[in-house]
Amino acid sequence: MEAQLLEAVEAIRPALQADGGDMRVVNLDEETGVVEIELMGACGGCPMSTMTLKAGIERILMDRVEGLTEVRVPGLDESGEMFYDNEY
Repeated sequence: MEAQLLEAVEAIRPALQADGGDMRVVNLDEETGVVEIELMGACGGCPMSTMTLKAGIERILMDRVEGLTEVRVPGLDESGEMFYDNEY
C-alpha cells in the first residue's frame, strides 16, 4: 500500500507545484486505510484547499491505492475550517 501511495503522490505533485503548492504524506494507517497528508506552500493557505483535497487528491489516491479508505489533512475538519488541537 505504501509504495502505491508514494507513486500516486508523485503523480499528483507536479500539478500542485505548478500552482506554487505541494503535499507530503504525514501518516498512513494500513489497517484502516486512512492517510494523512499535509498541504504546503500555496496549497496550505488556499481557500480552495478542501475542494482540491476532496475532488482531486482524495479521488485520485483512492483510485490508485488499493485499500485506501480516506484522505485527511490534520488541522482541517470536514467543513473545511481550520481547527487547532489543544495538544499543541
